[in-house]
Amino acid sequence: MQQNEQNLQDNDFKYVMQDTGSVYLGARFTFGELMDQEMVPFKIKAILTHYIFKEVNPDTSLESQFYYMEPGNFLYETFCQLKIRVKVNVLEEKKTLFGKKKTVYVEKIYPLQKFVEINLAKKKASGVIIREIIISKLAMMTFNV
Repeated sequence: MQQNEQNLQDNDFKYVMQDTGSVYLGARFTFGELMDQEMVPFKIKAILTHYIFKEVNPDTSLESQFYYMEPGNFLYETFCQLKIRVKVNVLEEKKTLFGKKKTVYVEKIYPLQKFVEINLAKKKASGVIIREIIISKLAMMTFNV
């Protein structure tokens, strides 16, 4: 029963949306699942096939890949070319109306370069949860496949 509940929660973070400037991918998708999604643009599927799958197992989730990503490797450079941004929830202390401190999750969007600069210990300490991967359509259009 708990596994079924976990799958239902994961499905809430498996979505594909687009606007005029970006493609938004829910971070619980695996790279392989993106290939099966009708709403994922063909260009992203081509980039996955030609570049990403040479470096990543299709069963790897977007959330896991970006959480543990290190700068300087081919995959990092590929994602930088796509001008990827990472939407996360981070724990922060806020003052309440009565002056008490309360720890709450705050939503932030980081360019990939800034997110990767945060070391793993700090990500864990601040309770980082990756919610969404944002891909620039302009960068995607100029990407050669």
